[in-house]
Amino acid sequence: MNYRHVFHAGNHTEVFKHAALTLILERLLQKSSPFAVLDTHGGIGIYDLNSEEAVRTNEKDAGVNKVFGKAISAAPMYVEVLDALNEQSLKVYPGSPELVRHALRENDRLIVCELHREDGLLLKERYRKDRRISVHQRNGYEAVGAMLPLPERRGLVFIDPPFEREDETDQIAIALQAGFRKWATGIFAVWYPIKDAHLGDSVANAAIGAGFNNVLRAEFCPYRRDGVILAGSGLIVCNPPWRIDERLQRLCQELAALLGGNHSSWSVKPASGP
Repeated sequence: MNYRHVFHAGNHTEVFKHAALTLILERLLQKSSPFAVLDTHGGIGIYDLNSEEAVRTNEKDAGVNKVFGKAISAAPMYVEVLDALNEQSLKVYPGSPELVRHALRENDRLIVCELHREDGLLLKERYRKDRRISVHQRNGYEAVGAMLPLPERRGLVFIDPPFEREDETDQIAIALQAGFRKWATGIFAVWYPIKDAHLGDSVANAAIGAGFNNVLRAEFCPYRRDGVILAGSGLIVCNPPWRIDERLQRLCQELAALLGGNHSSWSVKPASGP
């Protein structure tokens, strides 16, 4: 599965993923001490929904178009950023770096990686004047081992790969193992697309196999899983913030009403091993 963000900006999986990300950010903001976020696959930060790539797939119609202008009480930060970037009509969509940037306070930091050359250059240019943000054109999986632990000792590693490689889950497992060795108390969140149950099982097993004892698995699917279409997406959260499961349940309930079809489904539960 090739999931380069620019072709899928604002689709239903992006809405779930990014709304869930803001729930973690809100929890980090509840303490006054600084936090840091390592975003391993940053993309370009903000996406033009009228670009050739976005128009070609037109996936926003089944995603952000259905939620823009609507209240999502479970994810107020997500709604706030969408509204801030789009005054009257929906024109651009925030990726994970922009959502994190919105949450940063003066002493918080974002370290964002992007291996794709053109996307990395766009990302560097976008945030070059923000001293809180550093952009690295490098392999995000390797960055997990190289850049942890974060000096702030509090924060999030957000792993949001394009799933272009056949060994993607192996790379995720290696990164989580390195992350656990370097920063066992950090929050790690891994996103994955859903066509069937197999990929989610593999990512959950990778998190448990890395050594994390507290692993949460959240999935939201507006469509039936048939092994062919992109039915939805999931998020594995290691060391989940307190009561984040309740917030995710509320989010899924609201998104089911906005995005869900007759075969929609969702679940938020502790991840189990093989």
